[in-house]
Amino acid sequence: MSSNNFVRGLTGLAVCASLPGAVLAQKKQDKPNVLIIYTDDMGVGDVSFLNSGWVKTPNIDRLAQQGLVIDQYYSAAPVSSPSRVGLTTGQYPLQWGINTFLNDRRMNRAVEQFDYLDASAPSMARAFKDGGYVTGHFGKWHMGGGRDVDDAPSITLYGFDEYKSTYESPDPDPRITAGNWIWQKNDEIKRWDRTAYFVDLTLDFFKRHKGEPCFVNLWPDDMHDPWVYGPEVLDKNGTFSTQPNFEKVLAEYDRQMGRLMDGLKELGIEDNTIVIFTSDNGPAPSFKQIRANMMRGTKNSLYEGGIRMPFIIRWPDRIKGGQVNDRSIVTALDLFPSLCKMAGVELPDGYNPGGEDMSKALMGKKQTRKKDMMWDFGRNATFARPGNGNYSPHLAIRRGDWKLLMNSDGTRIELYNLCDDINETTNVADANPKLVEKLKTELLKWWDTRKVRPSSM
Repeated sequence: MSSNNFVRGLTGLAVCASLPGAVLAQKKQDKPNVLIIYTDDMGVGDVSFLNSGWVKTPNIDRLAQQGLVIDQYYSAAPVSSPSRVGLTTGQYPLQWGINTFLNDRRMNRAVEQFDYLDASAPSMARAFKDGGYVTGHFGKWHMGGGRDVDDAPSITLYGFDEYKSTYESPDPDPRITAGNWIWQKNDEIKRWDRTAYFVDLTLDFFKRHKGEPCFVNLWPDDMHDPWVYGPEVLDKNGTFSTQPNFEKVLAEYDRQMGRLMDGLKELGIEDNTIVIFTSDNGPAPSFKQIRANMMRGTKNSLYEGGIRMPFIIRWPDRIKGGQVNDRSIVTALDLFPSLCKMAGVELPDGYNPGGEDMSKALMGKKQTRKKDMMWDFGRNATFARPGNGNYSPHLAIRRGDWKLLMNSDGTRIELYNLCDDINETTNVADANPKLVEKLKTELLKWWDTRKVRPSSM
């Protein structure tokens, strides 16, 4: 994926950059609203402002044209739960003992992780709540609760005033949770209406709290398979993970994103609302890598396709639309300190972010990151292992244009220059022994800080 793809994708969208008929708020609040749209399992190739045109997402493209696109944005992990932990805490999920998707107690033990995110962990929502914001979470949670984990902390303990969530949460919404799985045929809110329901909840929250600064997570889950686009496919299980179903679900998802943006405009709050649109991890299935823009890697992989995500930030009052930043490197761990800086919210006392304040880059200015970025996934054989050359070593570090992958036992050392080789095809570790040693030392030092679940738990 090159910056040229971004530029080509944005060209010609200026006609959509402004819509008539805005309703202005009677009194403009000082602090901006913050809305984080965290799409489930969406690859960089799933949005048409980035891809070659195999699918179209006109409403998400409109959001990109109205905002700033960060070319080199990374998730905290290549799978749901640790990715969400990294975004929520601004710290590495490794620090909180969440390594892969949270499952039942037996499987959590097998992958060496805890059953839920400790409620004492830093929380972006809690920081905003302490800063005078009203806070809401609508959509997937997956940081504790569900299956046989019945003692996970309430979502309110992480700083949320209101919430509605799916079955992978401590208190699932009964309208979308007739059974203990992603969806059921007898759910009151059907699978194909799920995102519309979460958009309705989000807009209603903003409407009820108009004039107050709001911090909202909108975390839809229907881009995660199974893709069930209507009642006509309810009994066609064999289609649930196919490309035709995916494309229909994506089209509806895009339509709901347009309805969401139009709703903010109708409320008169779009100009002073920071909207972030991104994804938790790479795609699965990838349809022969097209959903990853042909980059190596998928969900459950530390190659680029598993952790490099689409990213838009829109704030019409402060960020000029139609920009592409193809040099600054940003991670989900940066959003906690960066958004606090942008909104004038104080960080918690003693807070030590895993990321850094990249607010200048998010505002459209030049900024070079100072900290390395690191990832851990797949430390033992219990973890999911993608095929087709996408199974990566379980540790990775990025410093500048360089990315090193390795296993913690010293095997499978791979080094790539992402500026020259974004598809990670040519391992240049042997040609750069000094750099390998430096990155290896730093990565293993970080690995030693992991929080380990006691065997007695």
